[in-house]
Amino acid sequence: MHDPTPDTGLGSFAAVLAGELPGDWTSTYHPDRGGLNVHHVLTDRVWDMNDVADALAQRNVDHCAVLHRHDGTRLFVAEQPGRGEGYLIAAMAPADAPEEAFRGVREPDGLAVDADPFSAAEDVTVDLLPRYYVALAQVRGNADRLALPPADPQRIVMTWSDGSLVVDKPDRADIARALTDNGFAFDSDRDVLVLSGDDTAHQAASARAAGARLDELGIGVVLRHPQARPALGTASVAPPTPTVASPHRSR
Repeated sequence: MHDPTPDTGLGSFAAVLAGELPGDWTSTYHPDRGGLNVHHVLTDRVWDMNDVADALAQRNVDHCAVLHRHDGTRLFVAEQPGRGEGYLIAAMAPADAPEEAFRGVREPDGLAVDADPFSAAEDVTVDLLPRYYVALAQVRGNADRLALPPADPQRIVMTWSDGSLVVDKPDRADIARALTDNGFAFDSDRDVLVLSGDDTAHQAASARAAGARLDELGIGVVLRHPQARPALGTASVAPPTPTVASPHRSR
């Protein structure tokens, strides 16, 4: 079924087209408003960067029709410019997706069809709608990813302590295993993992290997030196005053 439309060429074409497309479509005719550019709200949603977009850029649309299906799919129908017969049909972009979701998605460019709604329905069904479904799926996927909360980057901190590298015991078993498999040993008294510095070359190689494994797990590594603290009962020593040469030349 479709909405009743005025007896206009465009309105009648769109109404018959709606009845020939697969699914339950309605057709709404948007008449001429005396030359006023009031249809930009619709033309701005036309999902095309090819012939339809070029035609819409050449002139303002004074009347058009929109076909709407229950799942939200919309098709825009307008007359071809400069021709007595023929129409432009293009999909309309979903209004509920953020602009960022369209980035990198190829537009499902529309069609120029003859003034035969039956052959136009076949062209829309086998050509336009499949491209629209592909583009829509990509946009929906992008929108879902954009809606996810930002990932909390994980990292571990390796702190130098008396020549050893010390890491607080991680909560994740795979992180702990990446460290112990590469030379870190668990110190139960301090509840930390320690990489001894008895052999500095071996220590450096083990630290690199542990870092590479952690990187595969998506874990960053930060090396940190402990802040030096002055001994109790002592005062910091002021730096010596630099010697300033006399401005007079010696003879």
